[in-house]
Amino acid sequence: METPIEGVFVIEVERLMDPRGFFARSWCAEEFRARGLNPRLAQCNISFNERRGTLRGLHYQAAPHEEAKIARCTMGALHDVAVDLRSGSSTRGQSFAVELTAENRRMLYVPEGVAHGFQTLIDATEIFYQMSDWYHPESARAIRWDDPTLAIRWPIADPILSDADREGTFWAP
Repeated sequence: METPIEGVFVIEVERLMDPRGFFARSWCAEEFRARGLNPRLAQCNISFNERRGTLRGLHYQAAPHEEAKIARCTMGALHDVAVDLRSGSSTRGQSFAVELTAENRRMLYVPEGVAHGFQTLIDATEIFYQMSDWYHPESARAIRWDDPTLAIRWPIADPILSDADREGTFWAP
């Protein structure tokens, strides 16, 4: 499902039901390629978050190690956000948010040049990422979650933050 942000997609898995439950394909390189999305898979990550209100982001990797990612909530629930930072994009500076839960099994595709962050809505929330490039610490960037230029509405006030996210930079459009 397309979103208002150019190149950002909410992915709904197609469930094939039978008396045992369901089967669903969660990723297919050929389908991604056919839709113009980056099909490369270089790394997978898990983020487990003990407490409701934990906020991670807004993260991205700068050139030459920009990455596309797919985010999926495997346990709990989270408010997932993508922010377009791409120069020349018609949606630059805009954000999009979606609720990802273990129950709805939605995924968010975030292309290169788009920052990503999330806030947990309940305790014991886990998110699984598929990344198109490896983590390169020298290219890792964090934009402040409370940047007034972006005006993102996070659902839980007074979030739990890491020092790195608390000290992220403000976006300079």
